[in-house]
Amino acid sequence: MSLTYKSKEISKALLKKGFAEKPGDHLYYILYIDGKKTIIKTKVSHSVDEYGIELLKKIWHQLKLSKKGLQALLDCPMSYEDYIANLEDNGHFGDN
Repeated sequence: MSLTYKSKEISKALLKKGFAEKPGDHLYYILYIDGKKTIIKTKVSHSVDEYGIELLKKIWHQLKLSKKGLQALLDCPMSYEDYIANLEDNGHFGDN
């Protein structure tokens, strides 16, 4: 079973989970908490319609998630609050 997501699905899910979009040569997504920019960010290419496992690996590492965590974030069982709690539980920014 291969893991794939459409670029538009990834973008839509990130926007629902507290990320702000910064257009450029690619679409950059930066996570905000309580209106403050964090170090958590990723990008989605304009030229890629569908992301396969290799590109998704880059995203889940950038978002400080596991493969299953990324799937939960993109498929929506993981809420914004759950994602922030996951980041804090894993020591990515405890005192933010």
